[in-house]
Amino acid sequence: MRRTALAALCLAATAAVSLTGCLPGEDEADSKPKGPFAGLTGGEIADRAVEATSNASSLRMKGDIQDDGSRVGLDMALDKKGRCAGTVSAGGEGEAELRKTADTLYMKYDEKFLRAQDEGSSKAETDAVVDMLAGKWTKTSATGADAEEMAGFCDLDTVLADFEDVDSDATRGRTTTVDGTPALVLHEKEGKDTYTLYVATEGKPYLLKVVSRSADDPGTVTFGDFEKPVPAGAPEGKVIDLDALGG
Repeated sequence: MRRTALAALCLAATAAVSLTGCLPGEDEADSKPKGPFAGLTGGEIADRAVEATSNASSLRMKGDIQDDGSRVGLDMALDKKGRCAGTVSAGGEGEAELRKTADTLYMKYDEKFLRAQDEGSSKAETDAVVDMLAGKWTKTSATGADAEEMAGFCDLDTVLADFEDVDSDATRGRTTTVDGTPALVLHEKEGKDTYTLYVATEGKPYLLKVVSRSADDPGTVTFGDFEKPVPAGAPEGKVIDLDALGG
């Protein structure tokens, strides 16, 4: 069975977002397509949105997803050169800030995040890690084993890989706005799972928001800042070299 455009997106985001209710009127599809994308079916519009978004050289993803039963929040700008900058949180258990340049991954963790990730260690060991790292920038090689998973998420081509060969049968809904940008609502269904896409109606037909009401992968992701530079430079001040510590 073909994968819907939104299902593909949710898988991509999870590899790296609070469910929202339907907007007023969005469940009533236009009986005669008119206005934005006149003459196109919902599936054709979804395919154009997937293509436009996949071709963006950079964008910002923001939202909340479920990953292995835990809530994962992210706010990340990333590009096709492998650079990224943003924050990641896990189940309300703290937050980590990260930046990735061409070859270096920088991360800064708060105390709550470090303690959640250090479960199983003794209190003394955890306290030592918190004292050394909390609120401080660290760096490691982006090609190292410890950074591989996060570094891969920072590559836009990797994140959007599941967009390829999507064949959508979305239906058209009402027009609305997403963060002030005019958008058309599309609806998709795969088995018992339902998905909602919001496609920009001005300029390129980017995906502006996707909502999954899937039992396995519920969540919402918004997209913005298309084609804008990613602020992924090295942090100012002292940076702890984790590779040197490990060596």
